[in-house]
Amino acid sequence: MTHHIKIPKGWELPEHELTPESIFMNRREVLQAMGWVGAFSASMLFGCAPGSAEVTNAHPETNLTPLEKKLYPATRVTRFKLDRRITEEAVAASYNNYYEFSEVKEDVDHHAQKLKTRPWQVEVTGLVENPKTYDLDDLLKQFSLEERFYRHRCVEAWAMAVPWTGFPLKALLDDVRPKSQAKYVRLVSFHEPFTAQGQIAFWQPWPYSEALTVKEAMNELTILATGVYGHPLPKQHGAPVRLVVPWKYGFKSIKAIQRIELVDYKPKTFWNTVQPQEYGFTANVDPGVPHPRWPQTKEEMIGTKEIRLTQLYNGYGDFVADMYS
Repeated sequence: MTHHIKIPKGWELPEHELTPESIFMNRREVLQAMGWVGAFSASMLFGCAPGSAEVTNAHPETNLTPLEKKLYPATRVTRFKLDRRITEEAVAASYNNYYEFSEVKEDVDHHAQKLKTRPWQVEVTGLVENPKTYDLDDLLKQFSLEERFYRHRCVEAWAMAVPWTGFPLKALLDDVRPKSQAKYVRLVSFHEPFTAQGQIAFWQPWPYSEALTVKEAMNELTILATGVYGHPLPKQHGAPVRLVVPWKYGFKSIKAIQRIELVDYKPKTFWNTVQPQEYGFTANVDPGVPHPRWPQTKEEMIGTKEIRLTQLYNGYGDFVADMYS
């Protein structure tokens, strides 16, 4: 198959590819008026295909809680632009790295449905003035949700473009008030070996953990996502709450977060512990830093097979480069 390399010329979509703003910003009302029978047509109108039959049956939008029905889809933030089309939801929903459930990307959406995501709590502790434990609904009520279109780049050299819904991690950290000694934010996922078969591998450092510097965690791009494609997160995407840091490789965006701890030391993280020569702690997208198995100068968009040149910081240098100077 012949691949054509497209060199990005900016972050803006061509005007002819954009959904009219009046329609997109009022899509909740449009969907309600059309009814769920018209959901397929509406999803095509808004530029994303519906999920696969398995995903749709596992978490239909008609099962939203009353609170979720009020919150999704959220208002889109237009500050963060894309230079490519949104990846179709059916593709993104069926191609996931989630080693807790399977090492086969196409199997994750099936196995992940075993995880119980309600009730769910996120505990924030460590070097903070105001440690808290948030119920999922507490997070949804307290922090204003917004939709952001982000590029997502995997260290395996594939990429997609995703409409996440969430809120800045900075808002949560401001609520717990980090102490001056705090240097890193450590995030920890769930540990349920009888639910997640991958965690039976006791020789690996489960539960999955990741970490950012406090400065990275407070950056305006960093969000805690609770939704995607205009509805709550499906389980294979990291429900009910996951990290999204779009200038870093995807393994940094930890899924199904249960604990957040502020510490004064550089914490160990899952992949950096398992294979430190392949998975760096900082893990910024950088075409100039080769990987032992995957060339990082190019990336393939899943679904379309389009090949693009990799951008430093995944194209978000204007927002993050000053942290690394």
